[in-house]
Amino acid sequence: MITDAKSVLNMSITVTVSAQNPLASPGYKISIKTKKLLQNREIISGARVNAWVDSMRASSPTHTKSTSSVTDDQVTWNLHHPSALEMLEQIIDASKGKQIVMFLDYDGTLSPIVEDPDRAFMSKKIRKTVRKLAKCFPTAIVSGRCRDKVYKFVKLAELYYAGSHGLDIKGPEKRSKSKSDGESVLFQPASEFLPMIDEVYKQLVDTTKSTPGAKVENNKFCLSVHFRCVDEKKWSELAQQVRSVLKEYPKLRLTQGRKVLEIRPTIKWDKGKALEFLLESLGFANCTDVFPVYIGDDRTDEDAFKILRDRGQGFGILVSKFPKETSASYSLQEPDEVMDFLRRLVEWKQLSLQAQSRM
Repeated sequence: MITDAKSVLNMSITVTVSAQNPLASPGYKISIKTKKLLQNREIISGARVNAWVDSMRASSPTHTKSTSSVTDDQVTWNLHHPSALEMLEQIIDASKGKQIVMFLDYDGTLSPIVEDPDRAFMSKKIRKTVRKLAKCFPTAIVSGRCRDKVYKFVKLAELYYAGSHGLDIKGPEKRSKSKSDGESVLFQPASEFLPMIDEVYKQLVDTTKSTPGAKVENNKFCLSVHFRCVDEKKWSELAQQVRSVLKEYPKLRLTQGRKVLEIRPTIKWDKGKALEFLLESLGFANCTDVFPVYIGDDRTDEDAFKILRDRGQGFGILVSKFPKETSASYSLQEPDEVMDFLRRLVEWKQLSLQAQSRM
């Protein structure tokens, strides 16, 4: 069985060459080469599904390692990704003289990961902290969720919202009655995909209904297939179901996050692009005195972490209790630590402004 992408690629090249041979004439039994061709195609398809299941397990662990190995890994990992709370003074020093801009993921960052994605509520304390944060710094929520749904969770009109992995971006609500809601929408690059996404959503709901625990979420410009409540033995079946639908839609791509498979348009746009777009919208496109901070917990947030690392500006903070490969510079373990970090950042800014007012 093939287990890596390179092997799959090599196998597909071999199959293509074999397929150039003429097939047996009508009435003749199928040739051995044709049998091998069909078998190879099945192997390739199976290998792709197996690769996806392996990747699903890697990004969504269901088993805990022994305490000693976790401790050893954690110590090594923390040397390279220290706690943002412990490094707060160094972070503040690095941001002095620059405009901090905050970017926050939602699920797993501002709210805990829960079995029912429709009940991923943030606490009143975190909402209060984020409201204070937005008074100190330009602040955006960047989520894979539908923008309207994230807004209903957060309920703060003064923020920027980038839903569907940045495919639907809206600025703070205008207080003037003469301004319509449409005027605050900044960017929707995938509008032409909406009919296709709705069509695929209906097919996925129908196809996955035989897998207990699977939940398909329509995030307007992308789709999410949640498998948090699916038995791990059924993951392969679910991956096959999703692939069977998507094979008819080459303009959509399949990616993954924490216990979720994501279906998005194939346009070159992600959370990193959304971060750059928002910085440009705020007037910081080519500024050297801007300090972006992005906090997120998912694989899709890595696009934003990488952008910050490549720009050499600001930093990323990964929210995770376990060591992961990441382009983030710092770490926090859970939403409660995120709240503490944001609260202390706000307190520092407020004290700084008070000191300036006395001068």
